[in-house]
Amino acid sequence: MMSAGEASGDLHGARLAAELKKQAPEAELMGFGGDLMAGEGVNLWYNFKSYNIMGVWEVLMNLRRILALLDGLAARMREERPDLLVLIDYPDFNWRLAKRAKALGIPVFSYIPPSAWAWRRGRAKNCAAIADEFVSIFPFELPPYEEAGAKISFLGNPLVDAVKPELPPDEARRFFGLEEGKHPVLLMPGSRRQEIERLFPVMLRAAGQLLREHPDTTFYLPVADGVQESVLRQMLQAEGMSVTLTRENRYALMGLADVAIATSGTVVMEAALMGLPCVVLYRMSPFNYLIGKMLVHVDNISLPNILLGRRAQPELLQDEVQPGRIAEEAGRLYRGETHRDKVTEALREACRRLGAPGAAERIAARILAAANKGGKA
Repeated sequence: MMSAGEASGDLHGARLAAELKKQAPEAELMGFGGDLMAGEGVNLWYNFKSYNIMGVWEVLMNLRRILALLDGLAARMREERPDLLVLIDYPDFNWRLAKRAKALGIPVFSYIPPSAWAWRRGRAKNCAAIADEFVSIFPFELPPYEEAGAKISFLGNPLVDAVKPELPPDEARRFFGLEEGKHPVLLMPGSRRQEIERLFPVMLRAAGQLLREHPDTTFYLPVADGVQESVLRQMLQAEGMSVTLTRENRYALMGLADVAIATSGTVVMEAALMGLPCVVLYRMSPFNYLIGKMLVHVDNISLPNILLGRRAQPELLQDEVQPGRIAEEAGRLYRGETHRDKVTEALREACRRLGAPGAAERIAARILAAANKGGKA
């Protein structure tokens, strides 16, 4: 049984499911996830698209639905008796599900464990008491779990294998209708409704300023899975901006682009693997930000900067998320700018720290071994 509650988890879950099926075609995969996991053969009992929320207040407002989902998954788990429950990120929900599995005697495997390195360090000990094994996709996540006595390992990051251009550059240019001399800029507002509402309008206003300063700029938006294009088009119309929406060949598009304006998340790491620098944005409600300030203690929020331990590419948070500031930072990352060369070199170093290729294969083998052990228990 697999459980992933958001787009990035669905992405990792789908890659994992494909490798599990490759190594063990007889494996039966089921649980909670998204369309990508379903496409790789996971029998979804519930799709996370109906529950994709973030923020303390938003969770409280939807608490009844979330608890009903938890009860529903626990009931199906009780009926199906899977050999192993694989948690994929989404910690606040998944670890409640893990407690239900523990009570049923079902082993728990944590893939992408809670970020105890950044906040609530003590929860590593609580998680270690529930899960039988952990696999992290970033090396900096290990220390608090090792201190808590958890069986944890870093086997590399599957993005290293997965993030490859779908088309050669010339074909990609033809596919996207990119004219010679144009500077493509990507807008990536995230997959959650709250992220899009808070950040996409300000991205568009920044894009307008960039266009005035660099008339040869053209804008693209790789639409995240689960996002309705109609919502994006309404915002585009309100701002009077022309942006090409696409759902295909997004890695090839990243390889062509000069710079991306992106909501902090996995997509920023994907961009780094394609050599694409980002202006990374994050904004939440004042209430959620106040709570976050008290609980989270990190110097950087984007994965490449965290891997490097320094601010290699720009990050703008809360009140810093202003059109002028975004446009200024993005303008410094156009092709031909000296600053861009320094940033892309730093991104290459960050990517090297993700480990060797073949991570999905190694992780799937570890999960199958745990499942076989669970099935014999």
